[in-house]
Amino acid sequence: MKILQNMANWRGIISLRFNQDQGCFTCCMENGLRIYNVEPLVEKAHYDAEIMGSVVHCEMLYRTNLIAIVAGGSRPKFADNTVLLYDAISKKFVMELTFTSPVLAVRLRRDKMVVALCNQIHVFSFPTPTQKLFTLETRQNLQGLCEVSPITSCEKQLLVFPGHKTGSVQLVDLSSTEAGMSSAPVTINAHQGELACLAVNQQGTMVATASSKGTLIRVWDTSKRILMIELRRGSDAATLYCINFSRDSEFLCCSSDKGTVHIFALKDPHLNRRSTFSKMGFLGNYVESQWALANFTVPPECACICAFGSRNSVIAICLDGTFHKYVFNADGNCNREAFDVFLDVCDDDDY
Repeated sequence: MKILQNMANWRGIISLRFNQDQGCFTCCMENGLRIYNVEPLVEKAHYDAEIMGSVVHCEMLYRTNLIAIVAGGSRPKFADNTVLLYDAISKKFVMELTFTSPVLAVRLRRDKMVVALCNQIHVFSFPTPTQKLFTLETRQNLQGLCEVSPITSCEKQLLVFPGHKTGSVQLVDLSSTEAGMSSAPVTINAHQGELACLAVNQQGTMVATASSKGTLIRVWDTSKRILMIELRRGSDAATLYCINFSRDSEFLCCSSDKGTVHIFALKDPHLNRRSTFSKMGFLGNYVESQWALANFTVPPECACICAFGSRNSVIAICLDGTFHKYVFNADGNCNREAFDVFLDVCDDDDY
């Protein structure tokens, strides 16, 4: 899943992102930073511009006291080429890392920090000591696309980012890294066009990719490096904002500028709707695209991120400040269970 950045600047929101277990989300704003719990929807932290200035990127470390931010927007207090680590317990910044160009993304694991620049990915040990392990050169990556599998105990500790060839994705195993060394990246030729969206499942066994065309999502086995399933979002080109796996990897959801959130079945793909014809894929094999099991709509003029909640539900968080929760079933029915304006939700001290 990529961080969602705002172009229209709805209500001062610059970007939105879920934490690693999708139970919280961050709201980076022109006037600071807010952090929300998803179920129930409650504001958990509120940092004004006096503390953080305007914030363009934020990465939580699960529900811990550590929050990584990158300044930006119209009222920055810090440089955009700096990552700052804020400790919510001591209420102060405890670390600062400065780079040679603007920081486009930050990803945290309990043992690693990954920082994406336009042409480089830096990997650090984390949190103490914070030591650079290695740097990877990338093709131009203006969106800062990169994701890491979050679960430290899993055998697969995967970092994925765009490869040097158009439409390719590189995979690096972070479990065998030492300072100055890394395992050789493995490349998957995922699409013919530029990558527009990436996601890794919790276990690091699957990666989902979409190109700038936005019609297809491909899910890959990261061990065998083969295509597992091809999912069709639609026939018209679209900009994908977000892809997310469910925590058990049984489902996948995506959102786009068409204003529709699509839900696909991965474990039981027969639940997905099938196209009436099969087409020859560029991979050279006969591929039948699968259409979404279920879908629902949000305001089409407003971008959103999406993730799975409890009991077969999908949460959509929109840049206009709205919160949507829909419940789906195996028959493809999808019904709204909750709607709110999260910017108007009161805070709660029980965090």
